[in-house]
Amino acid sequence: MSPKLTGSPEGLEAAFREWTDLFMRRSMHGLVRSSKDLGLSVSQIMALFQIYRRGTYDVSDIGGELGVTSAAASQLLEGLVQRDLITRVEDAHDRRIRRILLTEEGRRVLQKIRSRERWTQGLACALTPAEQERVIAALRILIEKASQLEGTPGHSPRP
Repeated sequence: MSPKLTGSPEGLEAAFREWTDLFMRRSMHGLVRSSKDLGLSVSQIMALFQIYRRGTYDVSDIGGELGVTSAAASQLLEGLVQRDLITRVEDAHDRRIRRILLTEEGRRVLQKIRSRERWTQGLACALTPAEQERVIAALRILIEKASQLEGTPGHSPRP
């Protein structure tokens, strides 16, 4: 372990950056490869994952999550509708709102993308059961703390 990765806030931040760089490089490589193989844009794949995680979305929610306008989100989603990966349904309480849901084909595409993430499977298998438990516990703490910071003024990520 490098000397800067010691038990201090600076060392922890350096370790976060090192892990994030590695994780993003590996994840983005797989995402770009899947994008090309499936003929989908990375934004479309990200939208599919967002819809999967939440269960349902409306167009403005997707736009906000992806950092694009509602018009751009609508166009992006139209491509997914045409490929039968998502469907639009009227909101039960407000007919002006169209909810976005994954189709079975959309779920199959996400499964295909996830099955290509062999490096995370390999990493998990490389850890001993005791290490797996420690990593799970640490990740749960990080997820909880990061969730608490989301939307908190003054806690925007540093460049």
